[in-house]
Amino acid sequence: MEIVKFSTVFRNLLANAIKFTPEKGNISIRLSDEFMVAVVNDDDFTLRWPIDSKTPTYKKVIKARSLWDTIITCAHNTAEPGLIFWDRQHYYSTSSIYPGFKNSSTNPCSEIAMQGGDSCRLIAINLYSFVKDPFTEKATFDFKKFYEVVYESQRLMDDLVDLELEAVNKIFNKIMHDKEPDEIKQVEINTWKLLYKTGKKGRRTGLGFTALADAMAALGKKFDTDEAIAVVDEIMKTKLRGEFDSSIDMAITRGKFEAFSPEIEKFSEFVQMMEKEFPDVYKRMMKYGRRNISISTVAPTGSLSMLAQTSSGIEPVYLLSYKRRRKVNQDDTNAKVAYIDDMGDSFEEFEVYHPKLKQWMEVTGKTDIKESPYSGATAPEIDWKKRIEMQSLVQKYTTHSISSTINLATDVPVDLVGDIYIESWRKGLKGITVYRDGSRSGILIANDTKKAEKKADCYAETVFPKRPKKIAAKVVRFQNDYEKWVAVVGLINNRPYEIFTGKIEDAFILPAWLEEGWVIKNRDKNGESRYDFQFLDKDGYKVTFEGLSRTFDKEYWNYAKLISGVLRHGMPIPYAVDLINNLNMYDENINTWKNGIARALKQFVADGTQAVDKKCPECGDPDGLIYEEGCLKCKNCGHTKCG
Repeated sequence: MEIVKFSTVFRNLLANAIKFTPEKGNISIRLSDEFMVAVVNDDDFTLRWPIDSKTPTYKKVIKARSLWDTIITCAHNTAEPGLIFWDRQHYYSTSSIYPGFKNSSTNPCSEIAMQGGDSCRLIAINLYSFVKDPFTEKATFDFKKFYEVVYESQRLMDDLVDLELEAVNKIFNKIMHDKEPDEIKQVEINTWKLLYKTGKKGRRTGLGFTALADAMAALGKKFDTDEAIAVVDEIMKTKLRGEFDSSIDMAITRGKFEAFSPEIEKFSEFVQMMEKEFPDVYKRMMKYGRRNISISTVAPTGSLSMLAQTSSGIEPVYLLSYKRRRKVNQDDTNAKVAYIDDMGDSFEEFEVYHPKLKQWMEVTGKTDIKESPYSGATAPEIDWKKRIEMQSLVQKYTTHSISSTINLATDVPVDLVGDIYIESWRKGLKGITVYRDGSRSGILIANDTKKAEKKADCYAETVFPKRPKKIAAKVVRFQNDYEKWVAVVGLINNRPYEIFTGKIEDAFILPAWLEEGWVIKNRDKNGESRYDFQFLDKDGYKVTFEGLSRTFDKEYWNYAKLISGVLRHGMPIPYAVDLINNLNMYDENINTWKNGIARALKQFVADGTQAVDKKCPECGDPDGLIYEEGCLKCKNCGHTKCG
C-alpha cells in the first residue's frame, strides 16, 4: 500500500476513522497494484517506509483484507477516503514515465497527477453544444465540428502555457528587483524558477469536457445504457484524435516538448494503446513528436457548468428540479405568498428545473419528468457498474485522470463500497470516490434520520466520558464585528467537550502562531476546581497559564459552563450551534459573545453535515443546507451563509 507518508499516527487515524472529523479537506489514499492483488487473493502484505525503498527502514506484515476492511468501512461511514490507484496513474500516463516528470501527487480534485513544480491548466469543452436538433428524433452529434473545436482548443491550451510562463517571468523579475537580500528571497526565487523550468520543459495541458449527461439526454440516450456508452466511445476517439493531431502539428511548427523521446514513449501503456488503435496518429507522433507532454483530463467543472447551465463534467445530473423562493415586494398585491420567514418577509415559491430538462419540455411540449431521457438516470439512480464502465471508457482515451463520485443510497452495505472500489481497479480507473447519502450527516448518527425520529418516542439518559485531568484543546481565533476574540475548545475523541471564550484583550496573551495545547483541570488550595491552559513553545518547552476562569468575563464563563454541559452530554454540534443561535440575550455584549461561541463551534462541524434547519432559504430544497468549512451552503443552488 502506498500512502504519501505511512506512520503510526496515520494508521491509528484509519483505525479510528469513524471518530475522525476532517475540518478543512478530504482524504484520499494511494494504493498499489501489489496491495490490491493481496486484497483480492486474501494474502499478506508488507507495509514499508520509505515506500519505494528496496531496503525500507520500517516494515510490518499485515493481512491485506484487514486494512482493506478498515478503508471501506471509513468510506461507507464518512464518504472518505477516496482511492487513487497509483500504478495506473504512473503506467497509463504519457508524462510520468519520463525522468523528472514522475508523478508525486495530484491536484486537489485528483484529475491531474504530476511531479512537483508543475501546474494544472484546464479548459473544458461543452459537449452539449455539438448536438444538432437536441431532444428530437433527428438529434445527431456533429463529430466534424467537434474535431475542429478540439483541435483549436488544444492550440489554445498551449497558448495558455505561454501566458503562464510570461506571468511567472514577470513575478520572477519583480522578486529580483525587490530590495531584500538574495538569502531572504532564495526560497521564493527557487520556487518560481522551478515553475518556469517545469512549465516550459513539459508544456502540460488538461483539455477536458463538460455536459456529458446533457449531451446524451439531448441525443435521446439514457446515461447508463450501452447505447450511450457506444456514443461516448466515438466522442472520446474523436477528441483524442483532434487533440493529438493538434499537438503533433504544433511540434512541427512550434517545436516538440523538450524531453520527447520515442524510446521512452514505448514504456507508456497509453502510447501502446495508441499504437494499436490509432496507428496513423502514433506513427506521426513517433516521427515528429508532440508539443505537450500530457494532454487531457476530466475535471469537476462545477462553476463552469453553472455558468453554461449544463451538467458537470462526466457526472450524471444530480437533481432534475427543486423549489426556489423569491422575496415578495410588500406592495405587490398580486403576489402568491407561500412562505413567511422569522423576520416577517414574504416569499413566492416556484419550480426550478435543470436547464436542459426545461429545454426538453420546450422542444417536446411534455411536462412529465418521467417521460424525459433524464428519468431514472440521475446520480442517485443509475447503476454503479455502468458508472464505472463509463468512466473506464473515458479513462482509456484520457492521458491524465478523471474527477468523479459515485452516489449511493443511504442503506447500502459496507461490502458494496468494497465491490465498487475493486471493480474500479479492475476496470483500470485511476481513482474513485463514493458518497453514501447521509454519510456526512453527523458522526454520532448511524441510522437513517427519519427512522431514528420515528423511534424517538421516549427520553434516554446520556452517559458522557469522564474528564481526564488533561485533555487536548484547539485555539480558535475569529472576528466579531471589529472585535478580536479567542476560544479554547477542550476535546475528547476529537469532539468538543468544553469551551471557554472571550475578547482577546480580556484574555491571557497567546502567541499568534498557536493553534493547539491542553486544558488541565486542577484544584486550588481551597479544593475548588481550576482550569489551566498549557502549550509547547517553538523550542518544545511547556508553558502553562494558570486559571482560565480568571481570564474571561465571569458572566461569559457561567454561560460557557452551560454550553459545555450540553456538549459533553452528546448533543450533535449542529444542534448545539442552533441552540446557541436561538438564545435570546438581553445585552448587546452577551449577544456578541453568543455569536462568538457559535462561530467557534462551527469549526468542528464536519464538512457535508446537514444543518438543523435543512431547508435552503434561497431555492427551498428541504434537505439542501449543509456545513462546509464552518459556513452553511446549499448543495443544490450554491447559496451560502457564514457567520
